Formats: sequence, C-alpha cells, structure tokens
Amino acid sequence: MAVLQSRKAGDGEGGEGKVVACWDVGGRGRKGLAHVFSPTLPQIRGSRARALPDRALVNCQYSSATFSTGERKRRPHGDRKSCEMGLQLRQTFEAAILTQLHPRSQIDIYVQVLQADGGTYAACVNAATLAVLDAGIPMRDFVCACSAGFVDGTALADLSHVEEAAGGPQLALALLPASGQIALLEMDARLHEDHLEQVLEAAAWASRDVHTVLDRVVRQHVQEASVLLGD
Repeated sequence: MAVLQSRKAGDGEGGEGKVVACWDVGGRGRKGLAHVFSPTLPQIRGSRARALPDRALVNCQYSSATFSTGERKRRPHGDRKSCEMGLQLRQTFEAAILTQLHPRSQIDIYVQVLQADGGTYAACVNAATLAVLDAGIPMRDFVCACSAGFVDGTALADLSHVEEAAGGPQLALALLPASGQIALLEMDARLHEDHLEQVLEAAAWASRDVHTVLDRVVRQHVQEASVLLGD
C-alpha cells in the first residue's frame, strides 16, 4: 500500500534540521506523494507575523497533477477545490498534531495527487499521517480517513470515481481510532437521518481497517530502521 522514502533536506534556522518524509501511496488507481517538514521557524514571507506564541502553525497545501484524471487540468493548484482541500487537511491535522509542543514554529504538509480514482481527501489524509509520523512530529493518534456514500439504497465505503459520479449523498470522515474522536466530518449532499448512522458507521469501520494497515506499515518501518541502525 505504501512505500516510504525519507531524507534530510538541509538545515533550518537555529541549526535545526529539516526532515522531508515522502510516501508514495498506491491502491486501486490512486497514487500520490505527501511531503512533511518538521517544525521550523516560519519560512514563508509574512508568516512570522502569523506565528502563534503557544503552538505550532500547521500549513497544508494540496495539488493534483494535470494528468491525475481523465480530463487534463489547466491549474494543478490554486483553484477553489485545491484551496478547500488544503483547508480541510489543515483542520484535520490541527486536531491530531500536538502543536503545543512546538510554539512559534511552522509545520508544512504538502500533498500531491498523481492519479485519482475517488476518495481523494481520505487518500491524502492517510498518506500525510504516515509522513507526519516518519518526520517525528508527535500526534495524539493516527488520523485515518475514508469516504462513504449511499448508492442504490446501500451504504458503501471507499467510493470510487464511478460511484462518486453517480450523484448520491457522500461524506468524508477522518477518525482518531484510539479515542473514537472525529477530526473532520463533511457531507456534500442531503441524506435522510434514517440512513446517516448507517453511512457513518460504514466510513468509521473502513477507517479502523485503514488504521490496522497503517499501524502494521509503521511497525515494519520501525523494525527495518532499527536493524539498519544496529539497535
């Protein structure tokens, strides 16, 4: 499901190294990269004025390659959808990262989709979670996400592009599995309250399954790193 590549990327101000963790995530026609920079002094012009005295500033940017879908995009980033996705990612990780441990600093998360087939938000969250963990940034818990919808009277999880194009009600859920807390929940159409619990449970069940996979991948990566370091 995921292949990790991590490397150092120079030194930040104050002699602190900047770590870049890149996850190449694939599965059922979905591919992308997540880059996470460990907490540093704000580097973007004007961002120092926005630095928070009691916690870190989380900066998330989303982009998709022009060839990521069947139709060529003119703008890989900066459009309305990209800005909304970046905001959703920022809200999600602000709820999970222990930002109070890094006051007056900035954490940058960049996600790029190379191939899309539905469930884009969930794929970005799951990839970025792995990258944040590999960058050594403390979190309250994994953040695991999944999409769900109500198609032909049935609750479905992990919607494909075809299922999303069917036009039924859909929701995106980001879950902290250990506590069961919801980091983000968004629905893009009306859904009768009689079906809401069914669709929400489908998304939560799939998110917990994602957590099982991510936890196994992280443990395997830690074991491999320990062997390389001789611990």
